[in-house]
Amino acid sequence: MHATADATQTLLARLADARQMTDDLFRIVKSDSLYERPIPERHRIIFYIGHLEAFDWNLISERLLGLKPFDPDFDRLFAFGIDPVGGGLPTDQPSDWPAVSRVEEYCRQVRQKIGQALERFEETAAQKEHAGSDFGTLLNVAIEHRLMHAETLAYMFHQLPLAHKIHAEGRPGRMVGPLVANMILIPTGEIALGLQSRDGDEFGWDNEFQFHTVSVPAFEIDRYEVTNGQFLEFIAAGGYENRSLWTEEGWNWIRAADITHPAFWKKNGSGWVYRGMFDEIQLPLDGPVLVSHAEAGAYARWAGKELPTEAQWQRAAYGTPGGDEREFPWGSDAPDHARGNFDFFRWDPEAVNAHPEGQSAFGVADMAGNCWEWTSTVFEPFQGFKPFAFYPGYSANFFDGKHYVLKGGSARTAACMLRKSFRNWFQAHYQYVYAGFRCAKNQS
Repeated sequence: MHATADATQTLLARLADARQMTDDLFRIVKSDSLYERPIPERHRIIFYIGHLEAFDWNLISERLLGLKPFDPDFDRLFAFGIDPVGGGLPTDQPSDWPAVSRVEEYCRQVRQKIGQALERFEETAAQKEHAGSDFGTLLNVAIEHRLMHAETLAYMFHQLPLAHKIHAEGRPGRMVGPLVANMILIPTGEIALGLQSRDGDEFGWDNEFQFHTVSVPAFEIDRYEVTNGQFLEFIAAGGYENRSLWTEEGWNWIRAADITHPAFWKKNGSGWVYRGMFDEIQLPLDGPVLVSHAEAGAYARWAGKELPTEAQWQRAAYGTPGGDEREFPWGSDAPDHARGNFDFFRWDPEAVNAHPEGQSAFGVADMAGNCWEWTSTVFEPFQGFKPFAFYPGYSANFFDGKHYVLKGGSARTAACMLRKSFRNWFQAHYQYVYAGFRCAKNQS
């Protein structure tokens, strides 16, 4: 994608806003807790302070701006996050990481050097050739990578004990009426997956290409995500003790890790509380349950249903009875907070029926924001997939049969990533992402 002068200024402003977003997030963590590891499968918090700037530096400093490394050791140390497969967890200690002051000085210099170079940058043909990629694409990658981490950091900090965090202001959820859960019939039809053109004006990650259509036979899908209240019934029925509901890997996982309830729940006497970002509250029965793919699949089997495929989810969200497609579930209007719970407006999910203005043409609710939704589709490339030359492992490293596609976005997902082609993915046993699900049932 090519960036005009006006578009370039817009991108630079968006990058500044994204930086402010992550800077503010790090201030939530008390200074004596920056070497904590809230999630066993992830790096310590100190890594992410350096990673966001190291990523930008490694992406655009030399490739786009012709800058030479000033701290290659930190460029390497903070280059990549981790996603261990097979149960292996990181074993590093706080003493293995540099002091906060050194990391912050590295970050300051990265921003200063990139900022000064961008001020001098003019998009000449020679610079484009030197960059090996389009200026607009690289800046979009930097922006969306940082916004993804704004969500990652949020769910990571969510797992920190409350005493380790500085309370930030939040917004209360909407008051809603009674919840009537039912399934909606989606008739047979076609749906498009992916983006049309890599050379167009719309940015997309490598796994969003290539555009294609899929024929989807008729199926039913839940009007709402499965709620905490519904999942309570699964627990009361012995769902975590019923071997027949789980895959072999899922069963081995919950037994080895002693998983007996969602990670966002906490036992409180004879009942449960929801572990919010800054408070523990009575479990909101009408809020979406946040669980791993393995837990979602077990619930679906217990309910006599299944998780929807990516194509089924896409058709329920963006398809219409007339056969055309919408840009967003509600239509073509830009995302706003009347349509759903997204774009960092709230810290926690709302009731699943809080935004009737955001429902799809078929009447399926809450398909943008509130929580990502698991599908049964293994994360694989679309036909015609080509990795980014400047970031070849972004998607390809996860085409391993162990990651599943999620759609829709959460309360902490940026509005730009609510586009219908965006694909998220995680391992089946990862409990910590803001991910829920709804069930589907094929028509036979």
